[in-house]
Amino acid sequence: MHAGRRLAQAFAIARRCTSSASSYPQEKRSLTRWYSTALNLHKDSPDNNPNVPWDFTPANMATAKEIMSHYPANYQQSAVIPLLDLAQQQHGGWLPISAMNKIAEVLGMAPIRVYEVATFYSMFNRTKVGKYHLLVCGTTPCRLRGSCDIEEALLKHLGVERNEVTKDGLFSVGEMECMGCCVNAPMIVVADYTKGAEGYTYNYYEDLTPKRVIELVEILRRGEAPPPGTQNPNRFNSAPAGGQKTLLCEPKPPPCRDLDAC
Repeated sequence: MHAGRRLAQAFAIARRCTSSASSYPQEKRSLTRWYSTALNLHKDSPDNNPNVPWDFTPANMATAKEIMSHYPANYQQSAVIPLLDLAQQQHGGWLPISAMNKIAEVLGMAPIRVYEVATFYSMFNRTKVGKYHLLVCGTTPCRLRGSCDIEEALLKHLGVERNEVTKDGLFSVGEMECMGCCVNAPMIVVADYTKGAEGYTYNYYEDLTPKRVIELVEILRRGEAPPPGTQNPNRFNSAPAGGQKTLLCEPKPPPCRDLDAC
């Protein structure tokens, strides 16, 4: 009973945070879309089924073989994660089941073993994403610093729900847990699949405001590359706004470092 009550409370908090994150009515929203970043089960579709042919490009196959060469002959299957990543970059940011089957063939492993890896890690997208996949940090520090407002601004500006692709195929918005730069919260990451595996980039944009994140979207729409990192003009990297406040000179060594002198 207590566990069920705590679970209900957790869902209530999540609903409050996401209730304003789209212009769509609450009753039209898919709970699966909001409480999961991907489908748990594969469902065949015209563009995603085992009969759709898929192969690495010659250049990417050469890259795959180079990756595999890093592992002993009896541990080739350890290359499954980098090969999945390479396939996703080639395929515009998502992994069809045919790509997973090809990787199983290349590595000489059962397809189910590849599926297990692809479904475990949230960075592998098994449904279509935009050419620019925008991931909003949803961990506590970013939430406290306004990431709900960042996501709401993105969804409203693009006219989509979370994990939905814009009609022009350019953008999608997802959620990601801790990006490791809490001091610069809130932040997003942009996975850029516009140039395939050869030009793939994965950049962080920090110290965001709803206004600035919309500006970033429009810069990307024009095909330009906004400068990554902090978007606060008064900060340098993770230093305080207005400039560095500590370590302004060579620090003194601690006393008694010279044990003979102590």
